[in-house]
Amino acid sequence: MDSAIGNSVRIRDVVQDDLPHMYQMQLDPESNRLAATIPLSAEAFDSRWADNLRNPSITAKAILLDSVLAGNVVCFQRDGQTNVGYWIGREHRGKGIATQALRLLVLEVAIRPLYAYVATSNSASLRVLQKCGFVIERVQLSPGTDRYLECEETVLVLLE
Repeated sequence: MDSAIGNSVRIRDVVQDDLPHMYQMQLDPESNRLAATIPLSAEAFDSRWADNLRNPSITAKAILLDSVLAGNVVCFQRDGQTNVGYWIGREHRGKGIATQALRLLVLEVAIRPLYAYVATSNSASLRVLQKCGFVIERVQLSPGTDRYLECEETVLVLLE
């Protein structure tokens, strides 16, 4: 399925050909600093996305700005909750692309509530979620893992 807002931002299903560019995007040190994440190795990235693309409970969308892959937005289950997440390439940040893509995803995914976990220091991502109707539920300390740095994170929820 292909969805669009305005003339330039649209989302479509992630396809295999998107993965090399998405892998390179997730290596960006500044993006990882903002998201409090640790980039995946090529092997871990390929394995994770192979699983994502096989799993019918995951909605994985490529974000296109005109015809350029600008990032991805996903909806997935974790710990009994339905979560959303997104990744925007550094060169595309600050243009409203994440907000538009998340709005499209929220229109497509009927499940509520939806949750998002964001490093509290990532004010731009907090703004994106709030513009899309998410409200802060709580702030908590998130322990470090092999993928995430220990940080204070804000948990947001979309009820309607």
